[in-house]
Amino acid sequence: MAIKSKKKSIKQAINTENATDHDDYISLLFGSEGIVAPFLCIAVFGLLVRLAVSLHSYSGAGNPPKFGDYEAQRHWMEITTNLPAKEWYRNSTSNDLAYWGLDYPPLTAYQSYVHGLLLRYFDPDSVALFTSRGYESYLGKLLMRWTVLSSDALIFFPAVLYFVLAYYGSRPSGRKSDVIWHIALILINPCLILIDHGHFQYNCISLGFTLAAIAAILSRKDLVASVFFSLALNHKQMSAYFAPAFFSYLLGNCLWQKNPVLEVLKLGFVVIGTFALIWWPYLHSTDGVLGVLSRLAPFERGLYEDYVANFWCTTSVIIKWKRLFTTQWLKLLSLGLTILSCLPSMIQQIMAPSSKVHEKSILLPLLPATLLASELPCLFYVLMHYALFSMFPLLCRDNLIVPYFALHALFILLYLAPCGRRLLRPHFSAVDIAPLSLTTLLYLCSIVLHIVYFTSHPPKKYPFLFEAMIMSLCFSHFVFLALYTNTKQWMLSKQLTSRDKEKKLS
Repeated sequence: MAIKSKKKSIKQAINTENATDHDDYISLLFGSEGIVAPFLCIAVFGLLVRLAVSLHSYSGAGNPPKFGDYEAQRHWMEITTNLPAKEWYRNSTSNDLAYWGLDYPPLTAYQSYVHGLLLRYFDPDSVALFTSRGYESYLGKLLMRWTVLSSDALIFFPAVLYFVLAYYGSRPSGRKSDVIWHIALILINPCLILIDHGHFQYNCISLGFTLAAIAAILSRKDLVASVFFSLALNHKQMSAYFAPAFFSYLLGNCLWQKNPVLEVLKLGFVVIGTFALIWWPYLHSTDGVLGVLSRLAPFERGLYEDYVANFWCTTSVIIKWKRLFTTQWLKLLSLGLTILSCLPSMIQQIMAPSSKVHEKSILLPLLPATLLASELPCLFYVLMHYALFSMFPLLCRDNLIVPYFALHALFILLYLAPCGRRLLRPHFSAVDIAPLSLTTLLYLCSIVLHIVYFTSHPPKKYPFLFEAMIMSLCFSHFVFLALYTNTKQWMLSKQLTSRDKEKKLS
């Protein structure tokens, strides 16, 4: 009887908590301090900023024979609208994989198909098989830009609203100005805007699904989170960087339930079901699945192709990985190092799952840092600055210098808005002089490198010297931030555990 009574009280408490959350959401949306009107205003401004950036150049503009990312996306629309799904990832006379072959998961292919139908309806020549390669008509470019803008508006923007409701729904006492400031920083993310609406990609879709998954976890809807994150993984394999955080949190949460096996089975069923639905055209044979998988991890091209601020590119200046190891060994080495780097954060989440620290456990935390801008404003600014700076050589090649500096300036103005300055004061007062001085010095170095990149030419013997310097500076900050966020996560976990013990004792 005592057990039944306890179960009943727990169920009543959960229902009461859910009802309270629902009331908080309604109040946050439509109450006297509602955010619907401010959100719509910021969203319209964000769309206008995206439109302004899309008026500039893009990756590979007028640069035959392979052009760039813009042509890759257009070519995928050409392939998906003219060939059956089973042929999308297979090399054939109709689909030369050497020319921008599909190398993203099936959800990207379906997205390309839907967008390709739009292009074929208004401008059939833009997706005509074979004859549309390098197609750059005014109408074609307008339609292509519209597909990115609509994807942003239909997926990323609603995900931001969902996150804000989940994040601030349990904080009804928070200032409305702080919420609006946070919305502006998420929606007007200069890195995302420059890559998607300048360089030309569709990261807004996979990041939108990831953001929705985070919001679902904050709302204690783990099954919904599993569906959203499965969609993110099936749109871009880049989302796998977030997988350790989601996997460890969801697994840890299941293990602490009354029926852990049943909870794990439920999550497994949802994830496998979502994957099976998306991969259905390729599940007819082993060759079909392996054909897609081989395109998703093209290690034959190497672990790095450009001066990107990651481990492999940065260390390749000193260690020539391609000469020391075969491709097979590099695959295993990459997998091992990735697991080792994620292991501490994963162990912590399995041992003490908490949505409070969930977003901090991701090693490439630009999106999570943006979501935590109100809690870690200084870390957020440093990360955003060096994330932007790491893209600088790429954006120079794409002739996107004006949008780069304009969005950088806009971001600083938003960051230093009155409510932003109020949130920054307690963080600056807690910063030691030595770390602040070092950060300032490195910040000045980045400014100097901007000037050097524009005004000087590298030695002929080292044509990519400036890119290597930018890459090394940015990577050093990313390593520091990864170590800092993991340390912060463990410390916060201990604080939460000690609080729980105090509550039990009282």
